[in-house]
Amino acid sequence: MDKPITAKIKVCLLGDGAVGKTSLIRRFVDDIFNDDYLLTIGTKATKKKLIIKKTNPKREYHLTLMIWDIMGQNSFRKILHPIYLKGAKGAMLVCDLTRRETLDHLIDWIDSLNVEGRSIPSVFVANKSDLTDQHVFELAELEKVASANDSPFYTTSAKTGENVERAFSALGKNLIEDIIINKSLGSPAERPKSSESAIASNYNY
Repeated sequence: MDKPITAKIKVCLLGDGAVGKTSLIRRFVDDIFNDDYLLTIGTKATKKKLIIKKTNPKREYHLTLMIWDIMGQNSFRKILHPIYLKGAKGAMLVCDLTRRETLDHLIDWIDSLNVEGRSIPSVFVANKSDLTDQHVFELAELEKVASANDSPFYTTSAKTGENVERAFSALGKNLIEDIIINKSLGSPAERPKSSESAIASNYNY
């Protein structure tokens, strides 16, 4: 087998506030869950290595995902998102199975996928699958949105870990296909400038 291809790639989690973006990242990166709600102010970047094996041709891709947790509050979207989405090569769009408006708002978030002149690989996620008695929309509705954007979709639970690894792995595979097609390994993820760093952290509320 050829030498593994390595790449450091910036990806963003997008979606309304309180859909569970931070919790999904914690589950994926550290395999932990906390019921306390964290309001993301600006963004927070987390690193996770992901190994993807392809069989045709046989090759390993060692991806270092720089995962950016983007604040979901509408009032900051237009101001901050162009800054924090710069350099992103992939995205996970997250809605909450217990709040229909978060699914409806995915249409607005999809507009963010056109980064630096082209659409980026994406995965759609409906989180909080463990709250079965509180679901307010069917998976078929998410499927319709994801299919319109030629993207895979999953129901996840940051609490139980259901499909969290699968969703991030699917994003990694989409990134690899994009690398092969566009012959771009992605530039290293940008660090926030000093003016951005003051709001690039989480606060407990």
